[in-house]
Amino acid sequence: MYSLRLFLKSFLVFFVTSCQSNLPAQELNNEKSSEMFEDTKENAIIVGAEQLESLELILANKKVGLVGNQTSRVGGVHLVDTLIISGIELVKVYSPEHGFRGDADAGEHVSSDKDPKTGLPIVSIYGSNKKPSNAQLEGVDVLLFDLQDVGARFYTYISTLHYIMEAAAENGIAVVVLDRPNPNGHYVDGPIRKKGYESFVGMHPIPIVHGMTVGEIAQMINGEKWLKNEVHCDLTVISCLNYSRDMPYSLPVSPSPNLRSDAAIQLYPGLCLFEGTSLSVGRGTEHPFEVFGHPDLKGKPGFEYSFTPISSYGAKDPVLKDKLCYGQDLTAYADTTRINQLEIKWLLASYKAMQSPDFFTTKNRWFDILAGTDELRKQIIAGKTEEEIRTSWKSDLEDFKEMRKIYLIYK
Repeated sequence: MYSLRLFLKSFLVFFVTSCQSNLPAQELNNEKSSEMFEDTKENAIIVGAEQLESLELILANKKVGLVGNQTSRVGGVHLVDTLIISGIELVKVYSPEHGFRGDADAGEHVSSDKDPKTGLPIVSIYGSNKKPSNAQLEGVDVLLFDLQDVGARFYTYISTLHYIMEAAAENGIAVVVLDRPNPNGHYVDGPIRKKGYESFVGMHPIPIVHGMTVGEIAQMINGEKWLKNEVHCDLTVISCLNYSRDMPYSLPVSPSPNLRSDAAIQLYPGLCLFEGTSLSVGRGTEHPFEVFGHPDLKGKPGFEYSFTPISSYGAKDPVLKDKLCYGQDLTAYADTTRINQLEIKWLLASYKAMQSPDFFTTKNRWFDILAGTDELRKQIIAGKTEEEIRTSWKSDLEDFKEMRKIYLIYK
């Protein structure tokens, strides 16, 4: 079976081009990416999708639906092509936020359509249709879930996972999670989402940085009975081989249009909180989630870096479009420092420098929804120190770490 897997992989690399074109900014902007999935290297990480022997046994004689996007790959080949060449009966593809090709803006409407390469129907599970309907699941025996997550509560792929598990449980369909490493899996930090702040960017009472893989989160969702009416999903996790959560991990493919580098992925948990403020996080520039700024920071010490967001790939209408912003470029910091905590120092410094009543976005309580609580905003306004804020999370984080122990797959 192992030799068959290598044969299929070689065959696909040379002869199949489906889903490898028309994908702007797919390869992450780093030099390590090309080596990450080389299973010829001793002790290299082997992700769930690469374990074709297990997949063939589980999916034999089953009609399969794939929840996937541009990150769903075996080596450099899309999982759709791998499954088809393997003789597995793939009947539908379910597309999350950013679309099957991964090129839609955050929050942009994703339509249902057909994949022009294979003719497979694509069902959008974002926007008003976050949870697939009974009709959309008709004719499917097993749902494969293969999305590369980045380990932050508000990154919506784990919310999609929740709805997939819930819909599958209600329809008697099994779910197989093809696990992948969490690039921010080496630490746990941030406020726990409180009751009353539930949303698609905060479905579970977990911290902003949860330190778990998608497979581990899936087990927690089941075990904690978080699905509607406490239904239980028939769940299988194909875990990664040769992986531990302390390993540095460089994603080979951008998981979404504005996470284009290792630096951005490291910075994302902390900088995403700026999206609940009036500041830009670099959407509409060449370095989204690596920079932040605002016009009113001009002349403020420590905020000399400047940029202008424009309409571009992944950001058709960015915050502060066409306005000259002043702030900081954090690329070098993230490239030379392994971030081990939810960084809020830039948020605190920006608030102190601007001293603006309009710093926090009031629309839809967006900052509080992202934080999972109103406490962080109130602490910042009250002038609490970073140490005082972190201390306020300590007890909840200890409880969470204890609760999650039984769901962990990796050391």
